[in-house]
Amino acid sequence: MKQESGATLPIWEKNITLPNTHALHENLTCDVCVVGAGIAGLTTAYLLAKEGKRVIVLESKSIGGGETSRTTAHLSNALDDMYYNLIKHFGKDGARLACQSHAQAIDKIEEIAKDAGIECDFDRVDGYLVATTEEEEALLMQELEALQQIGWHDVVLRKQCPAPYLTALPCLHYPNQARFHAMKYLAGLAGAILEKDGQIFTNSHVVDFKPGAVSTVVTESGHAVSANHLVIATNTPVTNKVSMHTKLAPYRTYAIGVQVPQRDIPDALYWDMKDPYHYVRLQRNPDEEDYDILIVGGEDHKTGQDQHLTKHFQELERWTRLKFPSAGEVVYQWSGQVFEPVDGLAYIGRNPGDPNNVYIATGDSGHGMTHGTIAGILLTDLIMDRQNPWTALYDPSRSPLKSAGEYFKQNLNVAAQFKDFVTPGEVEDPMQVMPGTGRIIRDGMTKLAVYCDQDGVRHKHSAICPHLGCVVNWNDVENSWDCPCHGSRFDPLGKVITGPASADLDKVE
Repeated sequence: MKQESGATLPIWEKNITLPNTHALHENLTCDVCVVGAGIAGLTTAYLLAKEGKRVIVLESKSIGGGETSRTTAHLSNALDDMYYNLIKHFGKDGARLACQSHAQAIDKIEEIAKDAGIECDFDRVDGYLVATTEEEEALLMQELEALQQIGWHDVVLRKQCPAPYLTALPCLHYPNQARFHAMKYLAGLAGAILEKDGQIFTNSHVVDFKPGAVSTVVTESGHAVSANHLVIATNTPVTNKVSMHTKLAPYRTYAIGVQVPQRDIPDALYWDMKDPYHYVRLQRNPDEEDYDILIVGGEDHKTGQDQHLTKHFQELERWTRLKFPSAGEVVYQWSGQVFEPVDGLAYIGRNPGDPNNVYIATGDSGHGMTHGTIAGILLTDLIMDRQNPWTALYDPSRSPLKSAGEYFKQNLNVAAQFKDFVTPGEVEDPMQVMPGTGRIIRDGMTKLAVYCDQDGVRHKHSAICPHLGCVVNWNDVENSWDCPCHGSRFDPLGKVITGPASADLDKVE
């Protein structure tokens, strides 16, 4: 099931039938234009369509073709930034709201799946946070105390983990978590939007944003959508040049799907406390009677700031076989991109610097499925002019100063990446770039990104990211050029895949 040339196949993309869609080919108007057809964009569109709004969704790729298809699809309000940290940043009341909002997001996914008749393998399961050292055990007790402070008394300390190979030390038991099939859910959401007379246009890359009393977006083909409200649900905001990106850090994360004997591992969510941490769940396999798929994620690192990325899959496999001795063949592997907010919670609401009718959802961290659903709930309330208790908590304009240490650390890291302007290239001659790979070459005072295709043809582009001018690096897992500053990504021929850049790498003849 693994694809050649370093590309990866997420488990969610197998045997999925998406609604028929096509590219935007005319100018249109609507009440709300949503840019991005991942879980945040489609949840927002669905809830607004239920309110009677005329909604148009624009997606540069296919439905779920961004990061939603690359999730591990944990549904949890056991937040990975730990509640003892959230209390420091947001106080007990803020941490309690964060807990409640993620719990309500899980409830909303369950409700939507039921109401819209979406078969997406949704199931309630327990979650377990495990300690493997005495230091981690002390932090586990600190987290339990924080949970008691915010009133989440259902979480209890267990002497033994249901998956005993994970640890011999205690673990925290979180009831009423969940899991689902991300792409089955998105396919159902998209179908429900179309049934409510919403419109979804795929392969419609937006290249120009014109905010105003009526906001207009223009696609690569030159066609435009004008709307009373504009929602940017593109994982990272492509309309915001600088201010939001100083509060976000892009990370690559990795996942594998491993065959395990059916019913061998208790069906639950599992997390350890390493840095980076591991996250584990089961996916039932109805096509096979003998085995399930154990999904294991982790090995996170800053985007564009690591070499030889296939080693992360190897390390995940090594860890999995150590902790789950019954693990069999690795049948899936994929990587994804998450944007970490400096204070641990997503930024959802009105986009700073734009009119009040422009909204963003970003900074999902390791909880994209619930943060994306929170975005749908919160943005719908804002657009419908209703009060929502989460508005201030997720406000994109909130100050980063309560997490000043992490804020300055992130921006010093970005500044350090500009050293690449004065370093030598990885190779001196384009002929040294082997087929199926990319390398950086110095060209006078600048640098070039050179990709050699399978036919031996070398393609040259500027290595300078059009967002804020950092030098991109080659990703040998996804066959992409990745920016180490703010996470923009480009395909081997320089076409933008992921923002904040909205333009391609400049072609060099």
